[in-house]
Amino acid sequence: MRTFFPLSRRNRIALAATGLALAGGAGWLAQAQVGGERGIAPVAASRDIQVSGIEVDVRADSGIEARQEAWLEAQVKAWERLDGPDLPESRITGLVSAIVIEQERLGPKRYVATLGVVFDRERAAAYLGDEGGAARSAPMLLLPVTVSGGTQLMFEQRNDWQRAWAEFQTGQSRVNYVRPQGSGGESLLLTFGQTTRRSRVWWNNILDEFGAADVLVPIAKLRYTYPGGPIEGTFTARHGPDSEFLDSFTMRAENSAQLPAMLASAVRRFDAMFQTALAEGTIRPDPTLNVKTGDLNPAIQRLVDLGRQLRAQDQRREEAALEPTEASDGAISAAPINRPPPEGSVALYTVQFQSPDATAFGAILADVRGTPGVRSTGVRSTAIGGTSVMTVSYSGSIGSLAEALRAQGFTVQQGATALLISR
Repeated sequence: MRTFFPLSRRNRIALAATGLALAGGAGWLAQAQVGGERGIAPVAASRDIQVSGIEVDVRADSGIEARQEAWLEAQVKAWERLDGPDLPESRITGLVSAIVIEQERLGPKRYVATLGVVFDRERAAAYLGDEGGAARSAPMLLLPVTVSGGTQLMFEQRNDWQRAWAEFQTGQSRVNYVRPQGSGGESLLLTFGQTTRRSRVWWNNILDEFGAADVLVPIAKLRYTYPGGPIEGTFTARHGPDSEFLDSFTMRAENSAQLPAMLASAVRRFDAMFQTALAEGTIRPDPTLNVKTGDLNPAIQRLVDLGRQLRAQDQRREEAALEPTEASDGAISAAPINRPPPEGSVALYTVQFQSPDATAFGAILADVRGTPGVRSTGVRSTAIGGTSVMTVSYSGSIGSLAEALRAQGFTVQQGATALLISR
């Protein structure tokens, strides 16, 4: 026997308050998934020529004079790094549009710094040539991944690796980067798990969202030797929906204060690596992703061609079966594809369907088998993450089969010899 004790008024109020708190907590959790401090807006791309990592150490009568002399020295060093022709300092100064301070220490009579020099492309092109005329890559979605402490981080929260890419000046690169900000719903859509997926359906949806043709994944694996000590970084470049390996390298920062500089240097090295791969033809849009207007994806086109070949074979068999024989005494044993078969017989049709994963593949097969009038189904081609092909034995015309599938909740596109269904 069970004994039930009535709740007191205080207990009922406590339970009601607990339910409201849980409901409020669920709403807060949903908001917390997309809210908070996340998302770093990338800097505006400029086509000017930037030379980074210029180290200067100048002494003078005052710190201000030392800085002015150091900036002039940095401009000359940057011009030499570009292999520019010999020009007087005043002429080089006229080509400079900005000085970027990466690190600096200003003393009473000394100035030590690491600087970046930005040259105006229009003015410098007369001496360096118009390098901006080189063709740029197709839009490449950039997904920077940080691996540290056994976790993989992308845009779930702000991090130094994301910031290094957001602050990188991409205008001078031949790679056309598409850099997500990572705020709001982007942090839910763009996760490390996405880089491990191979489904073209998933990737096409994401690339269409950001107007990109392919994907680049720079991975920074950081190992902290001990708190406050050196940080060892292993950097790996991957490309495409199949996560193809491009190259890797290692770097080291002596402490956390030097980590941003190390990551900024790693970004520049990644960019040089991507540009080299672009020039060699290693990175180019995957043909199964870059679907142009009016053209079918090559993989889907192969499936369509396969379906047509199978349909032609079936039709030839049906036409051969239509020929009267002595054994059949002039009776017709099968029907053409475009008209209903005789009473008591069935026709074989080709049906193509999107199969983003194994669960969807099995569910669609089950729903088609359960369609009224369908006698049997057979799988011709399985493409998880693409378009699969099945054959359907149906006691009716292809138009009747299309209507029966629509009644099952499918969106149906009817062709002359096949059907394309989707949810």
